Amino acid sequence: MKTLTKEMQAAITPAMALDLLKEGNKRFVNNLKVNRNLLQQANETSDGQHPFAVILSCIDSRTSAELIFDQGLGDIFSVRIAGNIINEDILGSMEFGCKVAGAKIIVVLGHTKCGAIKGACDHVEMGNLTTLLSKIEPAVEAETTVRDNRNSGNAEFVEKVATLNVKRTVQAIIEQSPILREMIENGELGIIGGTHDISTGVVSFYPETNFEAVRKEPAGAFNL
Repeated sequence: MKTLTKEMQAAITPAMALDLLKEGNKRFVNNLKVNRNLLQQANETSDGQHPFAVILSCIDSRTSAELIFDQGLGDIFSVRIAGNIINEDILGSMEFGCKVAGAKIIVVLGHTKCGAIKGACDHVEMGNLTTLLSKIEPAVEAETTVRDNRNSGNAEFVEKVATLNVKRTVQAIIEQSPILREMIENGELGIIGGTHDISTGVVSFYPETNFEAVRKEPAGAFNL
């Protein structure tokens, strides 16, 4: 597998970038990962990097984006934080990765059985974690189809909140970053949300958060 160059990155469209990630996940699920010379890639990227994607995922030890999408050194910017939430620092990092460094797609990636989501469902308060979980609370409140046992003991409720959290984060990125929104509207950048099943390794993307839908609708148009 060749190390990405600036020319190779420039030739990748947002749709192609999504396909690259889907193909990589299929390889991961089928244990057919590409044979890479990581030391060679480290050497070849020592003077510059040209990743094609920015992936916002959880800190969960089972959700390494490089592994589940079968990517090498220099291929993706990996942003990891409990609950795959955003703040100004993360948005700034995304703006750098896309506007400055040339990435073609942003993926907001949740996962099943997420501890941060469970904590938000239980309204946990503990030190600095309280502030972080408060960013997930709107998704908890927005999930109205489950009326009983709205806590971490209800697996269905947890997964529904996790899905809403991903979709709301995609929307928040578009609303809170004029730079990224303009790139999406111009077709320079894609954005999509999805969930990684930690039991099977499969990543399922949400079509309603696909960059094509985003480009056709104004900010805030998602029905969450």
